[in-house]
Amino acid sequence: MEGHEEERLCGKFRVACGLYSYNLRDVFTWHLLKTIIMGQVLSLLICGTAVSCQYLANAKVETPMLQSFLNYALLLLVYTTMLCTRKGDRNILQILKTKWWKYLVMGLADVEANYTVVKAYQFTTLTSIQLLDCFVIPVLMVLSWFFLKTRYKLVHFVAVGVCLLGVGAMVGADILAGRDQGSTSDVVLGDGLVLLSALLYAVSNVCQEYTVKNLSRVEFLGMMGLFGTLISGVQLAALETQAVAAIKWDFHISMLFVVYALCMYALYSFMPVVVKMTSATAVNLSLLTADLFSLFCGIFLFHYTFSTLYIISFVVITVGFVMFNAVPTYSVLPESGSNEDDPTDASAESPLDHLLSVGRDTERTETVTALAAL
Repeated sequence: MEGHEEERLCGKFRVACGLYSYNLRDVFTWHLLKTIIMGQVLSLLICGTAVSCQYLANAKVETPMLQSFLNYALLLLVYTTMLCTRKGDRNILQILKTKWWKYLVMGLADVEANYTVVKAYQFTTLTSIQLLDCFVIPVLMVLSWFFLKTRYKLVHFVAVGVCLLGVGAMVGADILAGRDQGSTSDVVLGDGLVLLSALLYAVSNVCQEYTVKNLSRVEFLGMMGLFGTLISGVQLAALETQAVAAIKWDFHISMLFVVYALCMYALYSFMPVVVKMTSATAVNLSLLTADLFSLFCGIFLFHYTFSTLYIISFVVITVGFVMFNAVPTYSVLPESGSNEDDPTDASAESPLDHLLSVGRDTERTETVTALAAL
């Protein structure tokens, strides 16, 4: 009797505080573990692009638009071709008739986001880029709130703050290690380019989340390959013709381009899968560890100075990422996603949906219990 009364009082207290109670077995699920692992796979792919870029820079090869063009060309060859073979409303011609301008905007945002952040290194420092690049996360949350109708809880904002603290520790370690690289020729311009890149990335990622959850992954990647190849190809011809002609091609340089292109292709192909499982915001939180993986590789490949702050930063970012994904967000908009890319049964309830329903059922139960106690 005493235990029952204590349970009722605890339920009353939780309702009064507006907190949600979840069974740990419902929070730390296989779905959460998969999300963490897949997020770190994305970070490792970004690490592969960063290491190959560093080797290319050491070889005096600076052609970011050519590298982006190769990635979009691979997407074009694979996913745009798949769209061309479809029939009916899902065929590429039908998609272009109705939504060509939407995918043009999305492709333009993605291409220019990649270009502006690379360009920023010519004007500002690595520290500024690492700090300001995190601007993409609050922008993503705002855009998701208004356009995807995503609703966040207090724990999500706390989790983002924890992740940003981890980034602060990483930047502090860079400063102590003397890795404040980059140029200071025009810091204001460079910082502005980083902020612009973060805004464009946020726009691209919100469009990606909506497309993969409501249409299909193949459609998103196929249209991104089509418009990304066209836009980056025009910019490549306009901006990097001389730089490409000056490249001294050999096996080493060619393999670096191949590694970069394959890592980017895998990143673009795999990222929509993780976005569909979680959200664009959650994916970008997991990508905060990409710089740390690059630094760990740099310790062995480029003889960077090690700091225990890097380990602390990794742990803090991971804790924040787990906090963000442990409690699901809620979207007002219903998802009408196509299951053509997902072989699983659409009628089966996902762990994320189960956790959300558990939260709602718990809230209702606690409300009734509290009223009964009163």
